[in-house]
Amino acid sequence: MEGSWFHRKRFPFYLILCLLLQGRGVTFTINCSGFGWHGADPTALNSVFERRAFRPVTNVSVPTRVNISFTMSAILDVDERLHLFSSFLWLEMVWDNPFISWNPEECEGITKMSMAARNLWLPDIFIIEFMDVDKTPKDLTAYVSNEGRIRYKKPMKVASICNLDIFYFPFDEQNCTLTFSSFLYTVDNMLLGMEKEVWEITDTSQDILQAHGEWELLGINKATAKMSVGANLYDQIAFHVAIRRRPRLYVINLLVPSGFLLAIDALSFYLPVESGNRVPFKITLLLGYNVFLLMMNDLLPTSGTPLISVYFALCLSLMVASLLETIFITHLLHVATTQPPPLPQWLHSLLLSCTSPGRCCPIAPQKRNEGLGLTPTHLPGAKEPEVLAEQRPGPREAELTGCSEWTRAQREHEAQRQHLVELWVQFSHTVDALLFRLYLLFMASSILAIIGLWNT
Repeated sequence: MEGSWFHRKRFPFYLILCLLLQGRGVTFTINCSGFGWHGADPTALNSVFERRAFRPVTNVSVPTRVNISFTMSAILDVDERLHLFSSFLWLEMVWDNPFISWNPEECEGITKMSMAARNLWLPDIFIIEFMDVDKTPKDLTAYVSNEGRIRYKKPMKVASICNLDIFYFPFDEQNCTLTFSSFLYTVDNMLLGMEKEVWEITDTSQDILQAHGEWELLGINKATAKMSVGANLYDQIAFHVAIRRRPRLYVINLLVPSGFLLAIDALSFYLPVESGNRVPFKITLLLGYNVFLLMMNDLLPTSGTPLISVYFALCLSLMVASLLETIFITHLLHVATTQPPPLPQWLHSLLLSCTSPGRCCPIAPQKRNEGLGLTPTHLPGAKEPEVLAEQRPGPREAELTGCSEWTRAQREHEAQRQHLVELWVQFSHTVDALLFRLYLLFMASSILAIIGLWNT
C-alpha cells in the first residue's frame, strides 16, 4: 500500500522526465515531406510544440544559454518627482532549441522560418528596475533557423526606477541602470550572454535617438554580476545608460529672459535718483520678474533644489536689494538736502577708502568751525589781535563790523551745510556704484558658469 502511494506521488516527476528526455539518442531531425510552395507542414513541428512548457534541453544538468541585446529607440520621459526613467526598447533574445533541426536541401532550401512565439518555450527575462505592468503584445513571432537557433524580438515600454540628480538642471546628466535577469531559472538552469557588443548597441541606439527628443544618449556600459536571493543564485546583466538633457529649450525660455530682466535692472542705475523715476521703474521690473517666475514654474523640477532655482533666487534677491538701496538713497538725499546730519568719522574713512586716490574728500565738519579745523583768527579777513588793538573802531565802524561778521558767519554756516550735502551725496553715489559693480560681477559670473556647464 505504501509502495503504491509512493509511485503515485512520483508519477508526475517521471512523466516530466520522460518528456524532457524524449528522443535521447536520436537525431531530432524534422521530416520535411510536407514542405512545399504552401509553406511548412504544421504537423511536422508537433513534437516541438508539445515540449513548449519545458526548457528545451537534452540534458537537464546543462544550463540554457540565452544571449540578449536591445536597441533603445526612444527616451519617452524622465520624471524627476517620481524618479522614473521611461524608454522604449526592442529586446532581442537568442537561444538554441536542440529539438528543432532540418536539412535545408531536403526542405526546399528553407533555412529560416517564422512561427508563433506562443508555440515555443520562451525565457523569462525581465528588467529588475521595471516599475510597471509589462504591456508587450502576446501574438508575436519568432524566427527559427534550421540549426535550432531561435531569435525572438519584442518591443517593451519600460518605466524603470532611476536615482536622478537634478542639481545641475538643465545641464544635468543621468545614469540609469537596466538589469536583465530571470526570475525563475538559477545559474544551474540558465546563463545570460551578449548577442551584440556594447558598442554596437550604443551606436544603433544613438543613430535612432540623435534626431529628436529632449535627451541624448551618451553611452551604454555593461556590468555582469550574479544576484543572490536566499540560497539561489541568478545570472544577470546590468546596462548603465548615460543620458544628457538638451538644455537649449530651457536656456531660451528661462535663462535668457531672466538675464534680460536683470540687465535692464542694472541699466536702471543710470537713471538719476533725484528724478524719482528709478523706484517706480524697479518696482515694475520686480513685478514683471515675479510674473515670469510664475509662468515658467511648470518647466522647473518639482522635487529637489536645482542650481537654476538658486540662480533665480539670487536674481530676485539682487532686484529686491537694488530697490531697497534706491529707496534708502532717495530718503538719504531727502534728509541731506533738508537737514544734513554730521557724517560719522568711520563712515568718512570708509568713503575715503572707497573713492579713487585722485579725489580729495575733506574732513566732515562736526560743530561749525571745529570740524573744518578753522579758528576765528584763520577765517577769511581775520587779523592778529595786536593789529586789532591798534585800530579800535568807532561806534559807526563797530556797527558795520558787526554786520559783516554776522554775514560772514551766515555764509560760513551755509558753506558748511553745502559741504555736508556734498559728502552725503558722494556717499550715496558710492553705494550706488558698489551695487552696480556687484550687478556686473554677478552677470559676468553667471554667463561664464552657463557657458562652462553647457560645454561640459
